[in-house]
Amino acid sequence: MSAERGLALFDLDGTLLPIDSDHAWGEFMVELGWVDAAGFRSGNDAFYAQYRAGALDIDAYIAFATAPLRAQSAAARTAAHERFMREVIAPAMRPVARELVESHRARGDRLALVTSTSDFITAPIAAAFAVDALIATRLECAADGAPTGRIEGVPSFREGKVVRVGQWLAASGTDWAAFSRISVYGDSVNDLALLERATDPVATNPSPELESIARARKWRILNLFA
Repeated sequence: MSAERGLALFDLDGTLLPIDSDHAWGEFMVELGWVDAAGFRSGNDAFYAQYRAGALDIDAYIAFATAPLRAQSAAARTAAHERFMREVIAPAMRPVARELVESHRARGDRLALVTSTSDFITAPIAAAFAVDALIATRLECAADGAPTGRIEGVPSFREGKVVRVGQWLAASGTDWAAFSRISVYGDSVNDLALLERATDPVATNPSPELESIARARKWRILNLFA
């Protein structure tokens, strides 16, 4: 197996974006009137707090977060996401984050966006960053394309990120050992398992918990949005 130059893996929320696209999509559904504002916002905030604490029940969260989508047509879901990209995501895509991705592309590194957020939310965001490989939590969908509320396969969350990256590499006939340099960018303890697989782990806009770990292990700390 020939050695490849490098692998660059980027978390999304809080790392390449200064917002959490998952939580922001929930807020956007409130704005759309797809949900009961008070009840949904309370649940969305509670799950987000679980996530930040590294204690998210991702199966319960996906069931909760996709329920409003099942009540909408495919056309309505598509139109809403296009508006979400224009109004919420595009303004949050900072040049400095694009430059970071492009610096690895220019080095010839193989790129992937590795996020616990669902593929429904993040596929257009990965396309906006021009990153072809998206490793996200896959939503199981019914024949009409509506999410069932269940996850397909291993969620791209915590240790599952390592599993899913391994599966992605194997599907193209390679593995972790094929890369002389592995750069991983993440902002929270939810990225710790993936950061630990890197030769160049970068705590990016880190939470206090991740920053403490990074300093103890002498990892690079990068604040993109300071």
